[in-house]
Amino acid sequence: MRLILIAIVMLSLPACSERDLRQAYDVINQSAAEAPLTNQEIVAALKDALSSGITRGAATASRKDGYFGDPRLKIEFPEDVIKVENTMRRIGLGNEIDRFVKQLNRSAERAATAARPIFVRAITSMTIYDAIEILNGAPDAATQYLMRTTGDELRAQFLPIVRDTLDQTSATRYYSDIVQQYNSLPLVSDVNPDLDQYATDKAVAGLFVLIAEEEANIRANPAARTTRLLQRVFGSLD
Repeated sequence: MRLILIAIVMLSLPACSERDLRQAYDVINQSAAEAPLTNQEIVAALKDALSSGITRGAATASRKDGYFGDPRLKIEFPEDVIKVENTMRRIGLGNEIDRFVKQLNRSAERAATAARPIFVRAITSMTIYDAIEILNGAPDAATQYLMRTTGDELRAQFLPIVRDTLDQTSATRYYSDIVQQYNSLPLVSDVNPDLDQYATDKAVAGLFVLIAEEEANIRANPAARTTRLLQRVFGSLD
């Protein structure tokens, strides 16, 4: 359509100068840029943005120290038995706690490698309605959409990877030793929470922290909109 308009201008202004043609071309481009967004553009832009954000987020999370080295993602000793950590550190077994926590995070880093294909399937199935709701929704609308559509599958896929990694790195044994030592102390109540489920839930939650960060960046930072389509769609919100 744009080429047709240019041709019409050129035919209608046979004696116009190069400057006149350039100005006409700029007007046509500006008019095209100001045309209403189509549903197809919105869907394509959101799929592009989400795919890019997910790729970066999953890569960050799955590298060594992706969780352990990031205070926002780092999985600490289970909160519901924090009294175990405090007691063990008081009696000089802090190194045991630290070794366990590191392996806990290694399990999350390994599990994060399985995340991308799950997200890709959710993005592929995004409808026009989903895309419009996300574009005009809350600052974390895309992240919330992925949490709704992938959360259960992520946890199901992460759990066996986390469990296997905890076993391979002896984290399960470390934890068992810590809990047994704690439970053997006088005047304490026995504890034994589900370590695999705890680590899995934390791994999934950490991944969404990174995705929310990517979404916030592309919504707020024009420099993060690396294609003309992203600039056009997300620029409409500025």
